[in-house]
Amino acid sequence: MLASAHAARRVATTLRHLVPYTTSRSTEAVQDDVSSRVCSSAGGDKPHGKNEAVDVGTAFHRNHWPHILSRKQYEAMYRWSVEDPQSFWGSIAAQLHWERPWDKGQPICSYNFNLDKGPIYVKWFPGGRTNVCFNALDRHVLSGNGNKAAILFEGNDVGIDRRLTYQNMLELVCQIANYLRSLGVKKGDTVCIYMPMVPELPATMLACARIGAIHSVVFGGFSAESLAGRMSDCRPKLLVTCNAVRRGAKVLNLKEIADKALELCEKKEGVRVGQSLVFENANATKRSDTAWKNGRDVWWQDVIPRQSKNAPVEWMDSEDPLFMLYTSGSTGKPKGVMHTVGGYMVYAATTFKFTFDYHDDDVFWCTADCGWITGHTYLAYGPLLNGATCVVFEGVPTYPDAGRCWQIVDKYKVSIFYTAPTAIRSMEKEGDRFVKKYSRKSLRVLGTVGEPINPKAWWWYFDVVGDGRCPIVDTWWQTETGGNMISPMAGAWDLKPGSATLPFFGVQPVLLDEKGREKEGATDGNLCIKAPWPGIARTLFGDHERFQQTYFSTYKGYYVTGDGARRDEDGYIWLTGRTDDVINVSGHRISTSEVEAALNAHPACAESAVVGFDHEKGVRSEIGGFAAPDVIHWATGLPKTRSGKIMRRILRKIAANKLDELGDVSSLADPSVIDALIKLKGK
Repeated sequence: MLASAHAARRVATTLRHLVPYTTSRSTEAVQDDVSSRVCSSAGGDKPHGKNEAVDVGTAFHRNHWPHILSRKQYEAMYRWSVEDPQSFWGSIAAQLHWERPWDKGQPICSYNFNLDKGPIYVKWFPGGRTNVCFNALDRHVLSGNGNKAAILFEGNDVGIDRRLTYQNMLELVCQIANYLRSLGVKKGDTVCIYMPMVPELPATMLACARIGAIHSVVFGGFSAESLAGRMSDCRPKLLVTCNAVRRGAKVLNLKEIADKALELCEKKEGVRVGQSLVFENANATKRSDTAWKNGRDVWWQDVIPRQSKNAPVEWMDSEDPLFMLYTSGSTGKPKGVMHTVGGYMVYAATTFKFTFDYHDDDVFWCTADCGWITGHTYLAYGPLLNGATCVVFEGVPTYPDAGRCWQIVDKYKVSIFYTAPTAIRSMEKEGDRFVKKYSRKSLRVLGTVGEPINPKAWWWYFDVVGDGRCPIVDTWWQTETGGNMISPMAGAWDLKPGSATLPFFGVQPVLLDEKGREKEGATDGNLCIKAPWPGIARTLFGDHERFQQTYFSTYKGYYVTGDGARRDEDGYIWLTGRTDDVINVSGHRISTSEVEAALNAHPACAESAVVGFDHEKGVRSEIGGFAAPDVIHWATGLPKTRSGKIMRRILRKIAANKLDELGDVSSLADPSVIDALIKLKGK
């Protein structure tokens, strides 16, 4: 009873601490407070059934007072978030700085999700004025935390590193902001960023946010054609790039790619980008080896250090655009997803804190590149809004060997590690010895993002990387959602390998049948969201009609994720793949992710993508005879984006011989895979 009453009081007080706090309690005291759960610090035995829960225990909290103690407390806060979003999100947003508070006399959110009632729109925090950069940097410096590490930079080669404090970051961001202003960049202008993972990348993003410019980050590795296509669409005032980057043993000449892209923009699209600001990465190549165009190209090191370290803040309306990020469309050109200042800021800060149970002494490492939404929300923005210390890694996890990640974890005492299932599977393939070589004792929370993680990889991550003591936060979200939507909250409830479990505060997922009717209980269906959350994208750049048709036309009154899911008897949500990744065999609906999980469980299979793959008997025994594939193609590679996602729509088109309908393939890591698969299909 004492623990229950305490949890209820925590519901009322938790939201007062958006800025992390350092209250310490013993592990035993924390365990006493979670008396509603039966916990074991060793993590318990592996469950025998698919849906049985894994109890991680509470030892991972160490001396922390956890933000969410139990599922019971979560459910109380969740009810508050959906029944009274005005006070819930108002309590959270109030912990950030608003130069002008939002109008408390209006609904905190107004929206329309139904095309029959008019254009789609979402607005949060009406009339509020704030600045994301001020909240991510100035706020912490002004509160006396300027000497705390903001970014721990680890270069591609062992031994190359930098430590930037919040004061360092603020000064660097102000210098960049002042230079941008000297070029005439102002509120509402676009700046394109094409850089490797160096601290200057998130610093440039924050500099844009400081002056009200809209940043559009393009992954540093996209082809010239891909970069040109994005610049032609967003028409930036300037391009910020880099001479080169070392990734593993390879050197990638980014400046050469950028030069070609600028040429393509001007000649093919008539779009002229005024300047190319080039960061000199001396660890990759010499300045003298870099091609140059006088009058357009400017070295970063020649102009940025000369700027003042103080720059005024441009106070932004809550609904002003913050950034656009391009994501591949199934057909046509990539989509420029637009996120706005107030809602994105609040959602990024809040999801980071609660999902990962972040505390002030944690060191956070998200392995994603800032060219993807994960790098935006859980590297550039979410951690810094919470005053966190985060690792930025320039290299690849297998260089100089497959133990590099764990060497970095030990070096910086990383406590929260967030990566993709593809990376986990690739490290698992290299063997346990590269993991066991390092202690990893600092780790307390592990996370996954990008796609559902198959149980085999989940258990390896849990048992080998986390030594059976770290909860795995399996997150589901999208570029368009701005932040995590469905996932465990570290340690608050039992886990099920492969399940994203429960929705984040304020997120109202529903499963719809083909006629758009909500399905109750344990069932499967089309995953949709019935009400807005602060982080939702507002539009697609220059194409609101496409935004409406893509996300709101299929089922009126709902945001359509495009994903299928099932809900089990405990209310846990399992992502089953894109809704067009469902196989119907004699009335049996089979998700491709289930087939892939069966294939990946077979020792002969390193990775699979279904439109047909691995060991027929394995699938038959795991799912049933009706699911056995008709054809299995063994391939040397799969069509993946550079963030590791398998582009299954390309596989479907190849399987159907619709080779002229492959759509946008600009985000593929290795476009040659397509030709190889087409030849394989021909056999």
